[in-house]
Amino acid sequence: MPTTYRATLLTKKGEPEVLVPVLLPLLEPGPGELRVKILATGVGATDVTMRRGRYPYAPKLPFVPGYESVGTVDAIGPGVTGFRLGQRVCALLVHGGYAEYVVRRASDWLAVPDDLDTAEVVATILNYVTAYQAIHRVAKLGPGTTALVTAAAGGAGQAFVQLLRAQGVRVIAAASPRSHALLRSLGAEPIERQVSVERVHALAPGGVDAAFDGVGGAALRTCIAVTRRGGAVVWYGFMGVSTLPGILRNVLDTFVFARLRGRRAAFYGITALYRKDPAPFRADLPAVFELLRAKKIAPRIALRLPLAEAREANIRLEAGSLDGKIVLLA
Repeated sequence: MPTTYRATLLTKKGEPEVLVPVLLPLLEPGPGELRVKILATGVGATDVTMRRGRYPYAPKLPFVPGYESVGTVDAIGPGVTGFRLGQRVCALLVHGGYAEYVVRRASDWLAVPDDLDTAEVVATILNYVTAYQAIHRVAKLGPGTTALVTAAAGGAGQAFVQLLRAQGVRVIAAASPRSHALLRSLGAEPIERQVSVERVHALAPGGVDAAFDGVGGAALRTCIAVTRRGGAVVWYGFMGVSTLPGILRNVLDTFVFARLRGRRAAFYGITALYRKDPAPFRADLPAVFELLRAKKIAPRIALRLPLAEAREANIRLEAGSLDGKIVLLA
């Protein structure tokens, strides 16, 4: 049995070079804990936000990033029941997944069905549960409605498009022209990435029933403008917001401006909800797995890299031009 394991450490705020490969001591799980050997970890925009020091749920530096992971149970701590050695499990870790092993509370791990692909599973944990909860628990959107999705070609954006279409919702998807064919293949109606009132109203003259914005800034304000009175605006990401004043403006737009205009506006964060009550996540991820098994959703893996290549994955993510999820594989 090894005494150390390889991981990628975030040493300080900054560009991808602050991600450094290290060897860490391999610990035994304590009471109520599992040690999991990592098979796959996702890389996404939240990792970048965390690396740049703008994520409220990040631990103190230095730490190992890696938001969502799939692995096999390697060791079981005292008092833990319901798991077996070698069992495939997954977790919304928030941090720790850029590593060969993770020790975490057993209650953080969920069983992964044997018939699902590991890379597709890891792609659903953050992006698809985010979209599922924003659609069903926040916007409460039903069949026959119309929704706008910004940043629709990314991992989270595609999750929104696919889950909305599975719900019978018409989708207007904002993305760069190179991604329009992909979005059409998913059943969406693509428009230019820079969302404008005119472009949306050309397709939905009365406004959309809901808008899901992962960008912030001007995109969020446009989402508010094109959503009908009584409709839902869900802001869930920070891709277009890089400063504290920008974030505060988004908060003002969401909780004051949008509501004064008669929109049901909310900020949705999967981690905030999970920290408050993990029960919704534990209920919704199996529901997403059922949609995956039924082929009603199909996570697109844009890039697969070795687990040790977390720095390269961050470089590729920030360079753009990838449609879908980056996955690190052991």
